[in-house]
Amino acid sequence: MALCRFALAAILCVVAAPVVNAQPAAPPKDPQAAAKPEQKPAPKPDEPPDQPKYEETVVVSASRSEEKLINAPATMTVIGPETIQSAPTQNFAELMRTVPGVNITQVSARDINITSRGATGTLSTGTLALLDGRSLYQDFFGFVMWDFLPVNLNEVKQVEVIRGPASAVWGANALNGVVNVITKSPREMQGTSAVLGVGGFDRQGATGSSSGAGTVFYISGTHAQAVNDRVAFKISGGGYTQDPYGRPTGPIPCDRAEVCATARRDYPGYSNQGTTQPKFDGRVDYDYADGKKLVISGGVAGTDGIMHTGIGPFDINQGSVMGYAKANFTRKAFKAAFFTNVLSGDASNLLTTDASVPPQPILFSFLTKTFDFEASNVSVKDKHVFTYGGNFRYNAFDLSLAPAAENRTEGGGYIQDEIFLSRLFRLVAGARVDRFDYLDTAVFSPRVSFIAKPNDNQTIRLSYNRAYRSPSVINNFLNVTIAEPLNLGAFSPLLAGRIYPIPITSTGDPNLKETSVDAYEIGYSGVVAKGRAIVSAAFYVNKTKDDIFFTEVPNSRWTASNPPPNWAFGFLPPAVINLVPGGSFPAHFTYSNFGHQTQKGFEFGVNSTLNRYVGLFANYSYQAKPKVDFALSELNLPRPTASTPGSISTGAVTSATSSSAMPTARSGRTSSTIAITARPRPTRS
Repeated sequence: MALCRFALAAILCVVAAPVVNAQPAAPPKDPQAAAKPEQKPAPKPDEPPDQPKYEETVVVSASRSEEKLINAPATMTVIGPETIQSAPTQNFAELMRTVPGVNITQVSARDINITSRGATGTLSTGTLALLDGRSLYQDFFGFVMWDFLPVNLNEVKQVEVIRGPASAVWGANALNGVVNVITKSPREMQGTSAVLGVGGFDRQGATGSSSGAGTVFYISGTHAQAVNDRVAFKISGGGYTQDPYGRPTGPIPCDRAEVCATARRDYPGYSNQGTTQPKFDGRVDYDYADGKKLVISGGVAGTDGIMHTGIGPFDINQGSVMGYAKANFTRKAFKAAFFTNVLSGDASNLLTTDASVPPQPILFSFLTKTFDFEASNVSVKDKHVFTYGGNFRYNAFDLSLAPAAENRTEGGGYIQDEIFLSRLFRLVAGARVDRFDYLDTAVFSPRVSFIAKPNDNQTIRLSYNRAYRSPSVINNFLNVTIAEPLNLGAFSPLLAGRIYPIPITSTGDPNLKETSVDAYEIGYSGVVAKGRAIVSAAFYVNKTKDDIFFTEVPNSRWTASNPPPNWAFGFLPPAVINLVPGGSFPAHFTYSNFGHQTQKGFEFGVNSTLNRYVGLFANYSYQAKPKVDFALSELNLPRPTASTPGSISTGAVTSATSSSAMPTARSGRTSSTIAITARPRPTRS
């Protein structure tokens, strides 16, 4: 098996690495070492404290600077090392299932979609994902490919989740929330480790090659070492493979009267695909004598498997990879960073074909390059803590589905002031301004949070945020013609078996506006039970406008007076189109901005450590039915095919919405979780 050979080679490389270095590891660098007679030995990396102290949890994502979780101006959840250590699989989505208000869908072995405080479609576009502050968001489709995380779970220090808008500091695409994966430094994980796992899952009800039990296999290895009191490094490699999920058969379920008034279609007849995901990562830290620090890292991750899009599922081919390089420089509170992401791959559509005869699957080749420079600083004056910074980003694209897209340039700056009004009250006020070469005006994202602290471990927040998502490259420049097959035998028995491909053009709209949300929230965070538990609760109202949906252009349909080219290969007159329900066929789909939505919800969560080895968490979430000012019939929802008694199909383009908050909840919905986790005693090898 190719993956096994790759992963085994990676393990051997990292295990052999200590032999190359004869110099023993040194303790972590102390900037004040010159003033001290000796350094204390470094703590042993696999020796945890008696129990986590939640009041000491420090985060960096809420304000882009270090602060205690209990003082953050946003509702946050931190997935700590205890949860990561006890995770049953290397699938990143499993970690997120413990977070209140977070919705997760996994519709293929590799396709994970995560959304906070909103419905989750098959192409989630409103959550910004970061790895140590480096964006993983794919601007070409406007989504996150979680399988391109190049690190192993044992390298992750914590995962910080902002449950709500965060564009005031992070800019574009932090519409519904932010997920920031923070990795350990080499000095925090010195030693060599290897992980091997195998598991299975049931595929009851599936047919064909994707029936019976499915298997999951993963392997990884990591080596980290402090060469001396200045230099430390780590390298890691691994792989993950999973069999395809089963596919259901029969009619597609439908409980919405406005979209299922006619006979229902069956599930499309394609086979699911599994996934194979190799990865490699490396990092070198250099600590200067005066306290400055330089971190250089780089890595590559590969994937294959199904990616669901607005024009049907694509099967990503083997050899599709994303590589990155990053440099971070820190001097006291000043931070500067540069990174580049390069994504290259190709895929073929499993359902959608072009209008050629015979029809051919739609192919998608993609090459994207991102270059980003950013800087930030923190300064303190009297009762004010100022955080400010900015970034500049350049993207280059070569996309077969959007040949007119070439490059994008964007930049922005932010400032935030945390004002200590008194011992009990604080006010956090800030804003960010972003400018894009593809939007007509600059985007302004303010944030205000009034914080009351009855004591050091209790916080009550009243906040307002504005956030946005910029249109993706596909939203702006999609240009592809696909075919909707029409059986001509429905018109005449003499033409039975002849399939005419109705050409349907799908295009982007360069004039789209950004999707924005105004969010209002009252929240509470508290460390209770003598520091052994943290409690959070929040009530929110999100008002979204100009969401982007895929929809038909109604005044551009094929009719008897405007038939499609080479209509019915010349066997039928255009007048027979009048026999079709509505007397026309769809001809053109595009992306459009749609009106307003209002979503309300409540979240509650508890995370507790009973002792060193047993933890307990519980959460409850409620999301009310969204209120919208447009009809669902305007959207290109997956819907049944209308037909005449002669079974003349007039189905729409096979579609999966790319909205960040699809307004299809029939009524309010709730979710709750209670779980106990056991953590085995750490052992040495």
